[in-house]
Amino acid sequence: MSMIGEYARLTADEFERALGDPEWAQERVGELVEAELGGGVDDADARCLDTDKAWHALDYLLSRIDFPVDIVFGEDAIPDAEDWGYTPPRYLTPERVRVAAEALRDIPAERLVEGVGPEDLARADVYPVVVWERGESLEYVTAYYEALVPFFDAAAREGDAVLMWLD
Repeated sequence: MSMIGEYARLTADEFERALGDPEWAQERVGELVEAELGGGVDDADARCLDTDKAWHALDYLLSRIDFPVDIVFGEDAIPDAEDWGYTPPRYLTPERVRVAAEALRDIPAERLVEGVGPEDLARADVYPVVVWERGESLEYVTAYYEALVPFFDAAAREGDAVLMWLD
C-alpha cells in the first residue's frame, strides 16, 4: 500500500463549515474528487490534487530551503477529524495559502533540487526509500512541485483554504 499526498481547495464558506464538521468536510472532499475524476476540469480550475508518493521528498526539499509554509503537512489540524487514510486532514488558511502561492512562484523547481541527488534522499530515509536507492531522477518530484504552483495560485486567487492529508 502506498501513501499518497492529497490536497483539496475549499471556499471560505466550505472551510468554515469543515472546521466545525469534519465528517461533512470528508464528504465534500469526496464529492470534489468524484467530480474531477470524470475529467473535463481544467488544471487551473482543479479543486483537488495529489502528489503521489513525492510528498516526503517535497517536504525534505522544501525544509532545506526554509520554505515559509508547510505545504506538505499543513499548519493546523481540523478539530476532531478522523484519519482520511493515514492521517487526519490538516489545513492552511486562505492567508497562509497566499503566502505559499507567492513563495512557490518565486522558487523554480531547479532551485528546489539544486545540489541534491537521489542518494541524498536515500540517506535521509525519504519515502519511498527504494526509489531513491535505485537512483531515480528527481524529475518525478519536480513535476509534482510544478503542479503545486498553479494549484496554490488558483487557491490564493479565489481566497480558498487548502486541506492536505496522506491517503
